[in-house]
Amino acid sequence: MLRTIRKFSSSFFAKILLLFIAVPFIFWGMGPVFQGGKQNTIAEIGNEKISTQEFVDYIRYNAPNPDFETLDKNLIEKLLSNFIGEKLIALEIENHDIKLSENSLSKIIKNEKAFKKNNKFSRTEYEKYLVKNSLNAVVYEANLSKLVKKEQLFDFIGKGIMPSKFLVNIAYDKINQKRNIEVINLNDVFEKKSSFNENQIESYFNQNKDTYKIIYKSIQFIKLNPKNLTGDNEFTDLFFQKIDEIDDLIFEGKNLDFLLNRFNLASATSATFNELDQDRKFETDTHFPNELIKKIFDIDQVEPTVLIEHDNNYFIVELTKTENIQRKVTDQSVKKEILLNLKKQTKRKLISEIISKINKNNFKKNDFDKLSKDEKVVIKKIRLENRNDDNVLKQELINQIYAFSEKKVIVVADIEFSENFLIYIDKIENVSIGVKTENYKKYFDLSKNKITTDLYNTYNSYLENKYEININYQTLAKTKNYF
Repeated sequence: MLRTIRKFSSSFFAKILLLFIAVPFIFWGMGPVFQGGKQNTIAEIGNEKISTQEFVDYIRYNAPNPDFETLDKNLIEKLLSNFIGEKLIALEIENHDIKLSENSLSKIIKNEKAFKKNNKFSRTEYEKYLVKNSLNAVVYEANLSKLVKKEQLFDFIGKGIMPSKFLVNIAYDKINQKRNIEVINLNDVFEKKSSFNENQIESYFNQNKDTYKIIYKSIQFIKLNPKNLTGDNEFTDLFFQKIDEIDDLIFEGKNLDFLLNRFNLASATSATFNELDQDRKFETDTHFPNELIKKIFDIDQVEPTVLIEHDNNYFIVELTKTENIQRKVTDQSVKKEILLNLKKQTKRKLISEIISKINKNNFKKNDFDKLSKDEKVVIKKIRLENRNDDNVLKQELINQIYAFSEKKVIVVADIEFSENFLIYIDKIENVSIGVKTENYKKYFDLSKNKITTDLYNTYNSYLENKYEININYQTLAKTKNYF
């Protein structure tokens, strides 16, 4: 069973095709369109029915890993979105009567550098390329034809767009405008309000006791290798046959002791650890890497014996015990974590209060100055030369500042709330770029891409109205379970 999965591999061209025509179709989003339907139909686009087998074949060619290890339910939905996107492209190509003659396809292939020798097309080089990459000429040429016709469709929709100088300057100014800002570091304010007594710490602990429980897993395991399984030093067919047999026996419900006796293996090793790979004394355990620990923590008590493959190694693992250990508020690590959480709570509360006032237009420049005076925190004046000027503040904070207009008071913070600032945008200096300057083409292309993207989004809405797309939810669920 495992060997069959391991031997499965997708073609080289399919992987190349994924980069070019199997990426998420910009015009298509899944949306809430799941419906029931016939078992052998995964979706319907207008009057065209898409078979489940066709989608399963698509998954096999386009899954990130041929063994499907990373293929979760969300990825299957994404692949379905991509698949339907390709179908929509094909329908639009047909509707617009976009064609590629045999002669044109031949010219494209003959002009490909990979197929040339001494600057001339070489049939031998072409055949060698196909053989080397396990490709069939008919399939390769058919997929190349699809790719070229897709490019023609996109050219038909968006080519010829020429942004005006006005729009180019908008793109340039958006990135390069200068800003004078005044900054209050809110962490200086928080620090004065972040003193917590023992009662507050204990109260927080009692309200969140489950957070401070540690799950420990006790297991018995044995690592399989050619030496202990077959007596050989190499990975042979016999080794993988026995791996498959072990996998089948576990599926039948056989436990670790049975397998040790059946295959004449040494006694198993015991280990107890939590998800942080720590033993009961909080000393780092070196039995398994973190990725393997995660797999072990997925073991269900109902089916405690599993065969785990990790990094070309095989383990028979049996879960023997699961314990929930309650940590104490007196533990220094627990206390430290509680203090950090209390500080975060205080930060979020104060930030929320300020943002609420700003949104209600009840926090203006005079309130900004008053906060500085009342809390005795310094107002720092900073000049930002452009949107990429991160000499003083982090880039993610700069991006937030550039989203607001002049004379505005705003709060900016990073995702962890480790850096929090109250900002007053004092002055914005707009800039422009001349047609003959060195970087004009760069911003011309940037503006063009923006217009093209907007056009594609409009075309997306057009397609959603043009085609009735129904997804068979029941069949999709079965497909997810199959993988």
